[in-house]
Amino acid sequence: MGDEDEEVKKRRVIDARARNISHNVRCTECGSQSIEDSQADVAILLRKLIRDEIQAGKSDKEIYKKLEEDFGETVLYTPKFDMQTAALWLSPLIVAGGAAAVWAYKKHRQKTNVHIMALNLVRGVPLTPKEKETMLDLLTPPPSPQVTPASCGCGGIVDLSIKIEPGKG
Repeated sequence: MGDEDEEVKKRRVIDARARNISHNVRCTECGSQSIEDSQADVAILLRKLIRDEIQAGKSDKEIYKKLEEDFGETVLYTPKFDMQTAALWLSPLIVAGGAAAVWAYKKHRQKTNVHIMALNLVRGVPLTPKEKETMLDLLTPPPSPQVTPASCGCGGIVDLSIKIEPGKG
């Protein structure tokens, strides 16, 4: 009975490893599914190959390497980072950097335009209606928050007395 339990545990471990590897391998026929999810003939053969390799004592890393050598790097869902894939991995950072640069340039340009408008005012050059609106928006202070006794949390009682201790200045 003990041998059967150990055999069942061993089979479960093999099945779990095989499923884990199969989820990370792309079906070469479907392209959009893992070989675990695909019912294509090649996916069934690859699942069998993975189980055979596990039973032969190969590590997960060795199995991935064999699949990559036999089918190419695209068979794996997580391609490695190297010079060929660097553009793919770094493209989101490049796009975000470009967007940040455009935003910073527009902000700088907006401030520069305000300075030019101010110089034009000094020189006596009339502003366009859009420039007048921009200047008024920039020069109008924001409304200050009004503190009322009810909103300050003191219940309407405010102690304005100042206490000075001797010897402190």
